[in-house]
Amino acid sequence: MNRFTTPLNHAAADAITPEVLRATMGAFCSGVVVVTALGDQADAEPVGFTCQSFVSLSLQPPLISISPARTSTTWPRIREVGRFAVNVLADDHAELSNRFARSGTDRFAGVDWKPSPNGSPVLDGVTAWVECDLWREYDGGDHTVVIGQVTALDHNIGRNPLLYYRGSYPRAYWAA
Repeated sequence: MNRFTTPLNHAAADAITPEVLRATMGAFCSGVVVVTALGDQADAEPVGFTCQSFVSLSLQPPLISISPARTSTTWPRIREVGRFAVNVLADDHAELSNRFARSGTDRFAGVDWKPSPNGSPVLDGVTAWVECDLWREYDGGDHTVVIGQVTALDHNIGRNPLLYYRGSYPRAYWAA
């Protein structure tokens, strides 16, 4: 057997603590998104949260996936709306990422945004945005795996993405 097919021994499996897993997975550089929604009521307030787990899932049908924590108090409010926007943050949006990750604050205070074609908040200056209808949800341990069917989208080729790596936001230098 090679190292990829050798069964994991129990001693190694016991060493997989949340802290070790977080440190190991932190070696993978990811983008950062803010998931937003706005209800249909006239007095509806926008809601949103920072999410690192975002991926393009399917081209036909057009699907994406996000994974909010089960402890999120914002995701149930977005689920109730049934549609949401995924805002891909730009490299100068570290403050927005931190703001939307905090609980108990007005995350939208002083934040400029415009409605997407179906009314979801699109944050100003993002690299890209994808609006979705909630398609499916699955158990993902301490997270929920959410599948969204894409209904509208756009991107700005002149904006670079915000990266998250080992607990910080490194600046990348992009070659043309």
